Amino acid sequence: MDIPTIPDQMFLLIILIIVSVVVIIVVAQWRRVAQAKTSVAMLEKEIQLKKMSMVEKDIESKRLMDNPIPLPKEQQDSLKEIRQSTTDVRNEIGFLHSQINERLARLEAQTEQKKLEKMLKEIEAKEKKLNKQNK
Repeated sequence: MDIPTIPDQMFLLIILIIVSVVVIIVVAQWRRVAQAKTSVAMLEKEIQLKKMSMVEKDIESKRLMDNPIPLPKEQQDSLKEIRQSTTDVRNEIGFLHSQINERLARLEAQTEQKKLEKMLKEIEAKEKKLNKQNK
């Protein structure tokens, strides 16, 4: 049996070191992936819990809205006034929005009309100039 020579031993040692480094890198990456999967799973569970909590709160608020607590006459009147004033304010806001939209549309139309009139004057001036040159 031949005894490996020093260059052969060095070659084997280098190969062994490279394989060891690759194995260490693969193991480290595998651990990172496993940790990332665990983190994602935890985040998914947290999201599900938050969704469930939101649904529960929504159901509770709907239940409270469906089963109003009887209020004294004075508080009912106050609540009615607040609702009426809220409705009035919403109506006023709607009116103002439509008024703004109408004025904006009119302004845009007037601007467009001015542009077209200016273009028409320019075209007429060019036509006159061309007609003078042709005569």
